[in-house]
Amino acid sequence: MPNSHQLSGDGCGPQNLTGRIVLICLITFFAVVASVNGVLIRAALSTFGGLETASSYQAGLSFARETAMAKVQETQGWRVDGTVKPGKDGTTSVEIFARDSEGRPLIGLDATTTLAHPTDRRLDRNVVMTGDTPGHFRGVSGPTAGQWDVIIELSRNGERQFRSRNRITLR
Repeated sequence: MPNSHQLSGDGCGPQNLTGRIVLICLITFFAVVASVNGVLIRAALSTFGGLETASSYQAGLSFARETAMAKVQETQGWRVDGTVKPGKDGTTSVEIFARDSEGRPLIGLDATTTLAHPTDRRLDRNVVMTGDTPGHFRGVSGPTAGQWDVIIELSRNGERQFRSRNRITLR
């Protein structure tokens, strides 16, 4: 009578578990784990857009300045409306209307607009804005499908007077 733990002649029976089989299974297991880790590390490193801030201390000081500026901005009562639209030619147009608290167009201001990608700084786009009438600015950017933070800044003589940040989705 044959031993039930040995290989039978038809190839369908159980095998003995030998040290060689255990070694092959362990090597295969760790090779698969190492391969998957390598793929994931490569994907993580190739998509990393950089640090949000280089210095937490400087970021804290900047936050205090930004908070103070936001309070001053709120007291001005300015109304700044912006539209971002994808064009038929693949470009993206940005339009800004800036008015004071009484609805009059603001004069003597320079506008800058940034389309900031929420997860990757490398994709950020600065939009060159030109003023065609008082309080009205236009600019054009390349294709920008996806989610973006629209950062609008108005300045006078190099000093920022207004800043807004809004999340949009372009299709």
